[in-house]
Amino acid sequence: MMNCPDNHLNPLVSFLDKEPELFTKADIIRYVRAHEICMVNFRYVADDGRLKCLNLPVTNHLYLDDILSYGERVDGSSLFPFIEAGASDLYVVPRFCSAFKDPFAEIPTLNLLCSYFTKEGLPLESAPEYTLRKAHQAFQKSTGLSFETMGELEFYVIDQVDPLFPTPNQKGYHESAPFNKFEAFRCEAIHLIAQSGGQVKYGHSEVGNFSLNGYTCEQNEIEFLVSPAESAADQLVIAKWIIRNLAHQYGYNVTFAPKISAGKAGSGLHFHTRMLRNGTSVMIQEGVLSPEARRAIAGYMSCAPSLTAFGNTIPTSYFRLVPHQEAPTTVCWGDRNRSVLVRVPLGWIGQNNMRSLANPFEPNDTQLTVPQRQTVEMRCPDGSADIYQMMAGLMVAARYGLEMETEKALCLANETYVDVNIHQEGNESKTQHLQHLPASCHESADRLETQRAIYEQQGVFCSQLIDGVIQKLRNYDDRDLRERTLNNPALMQEMVERFYHCG
Repeated sequence: MMNCPDNHLNPLVSFLDKEPELFTKADIIRYVRAHEICMVNFRYVADDGRLKCLNLPVTNHLYLDDILSYGERVDGSSLFPFIEAGASDLYVVPRFCSAFKDPFAEIPTLNLLCSYFTKEGLPLESAPEYTLRKAHQAFQKSTGLSFETMGELEFYVIDQVDPLFPTPNQKGYHESAPFNKFEAFRCEAIHLIAQSGGQVKYGHSEVGNFSLNGYTCEQNEIEFLVSPAESAADQLVIAKWIIRNLAHQYGYNVTFAPKISAGKAGSGLHFHTRMLRNGTSVMIQEGVLSPEARRAIAGYMSCAPSLTAFGNTIPTSYFRLVPHQEAPTTVCWGDRNRSVLVRVPLGWIGQNNMRSLANPFEPNDTQLTVPQRQTVEMRCPDGSADIYQMMAGLMVAARYGLEMETEKALCLANETYVDVNIHQEGNESKTQHLQHLPASCHESADRLETQRAIYEQQGVFCSQLIDGVIQKLRNYDDRDLRERTLNNPALMQEMVERFYHCG
């Protein structure tokens, strides 16, 4: 057992002296008793990507033991459109590893994320969380590797204009107070996310910064540490819930929507991925990207158009995927290149000891230990993404690349690699062979229909789930929506307002 410090930000970790993945029912009961918890909230993600809630009072400890052991019933047809009302009952059973104290409840309350089960007591095959678990199991079985992810969560905070210390339009990147108006809010959000189990890497202001109709709209980002995919997904879902609740307390508005104004920076939800063998990263070999990493990227390139079905799920998603907005439009990858779909960021693989160069009195170690921080970043998804389905899709795509014939996969990786800004004039000859990402939900549905067999292999995505995703995307009827909004600001505004609180 890992010994956890008493001052760990997560109070359950500190009190129980163990990491969350080791929590048991007995641990939860012990914490509830010791801290006089009066309410247990079961929380679970529905089709709209948001956390739902069931309030369970701790009337006595026999009842507490009962709900933690067996869960409760919910109406599945009200949570997922593809579940029939005539046979809609589902069980929600808490996952003890997800337990966190509710930072907003006046009554002492413990929150637990739940998994869905059928009347037979089996996992619901179409549930997003279970789909992710199946994807990881299939990935490990096929490759012998484990898969880790983390998210870059971008969002706008909106409040009335503060005339003091204005920041120039679209120049908000890493700005600090007082030019950055919501730094205190962002820091408090980070603190609460960490207390609730989130492994936060850092937070900062982003490029997007503009005023509209008397309101300041300021873009922020919170980035997480790389974690096992199932935990990483839970952390993002909880983080979005915390940010919204905190904004409500402050009287701010917050949106994770991909686009809220034409010509202004959109908000993405970039996913970084890393593969490990026996706890050691396989992303780098002899100082460069490994063949395994390049084969996984080949899988991303192959599946990229259909992955938008899980990561770009509303019509305004495709208002963001346009040139010159640091958002991808074509299927390609590159090193440190923010115009590509998959970016390989800096990974601390240089040979110089930067610490000693920055600090002359530090020893200049000749034998550097290279940190295992190298990831590859999928830049297409946005805040409308079904987080669990998107991470599952990435694992399926990586497995698809690793299961390809090695020479074919490496050839595909070479063909889709670019070392230029693909939106810059004069680079057309280097990018004209690349395929484009879908331009609408309807086109994304078509791409998923074409590639659905890849996702359904080994039962990862059940056919009912794929059918539901395709139907939902086609129902938007947005094939030519981008063109229709070009000279119709009222229609653009209608779309923004409709999807303002996506995910």
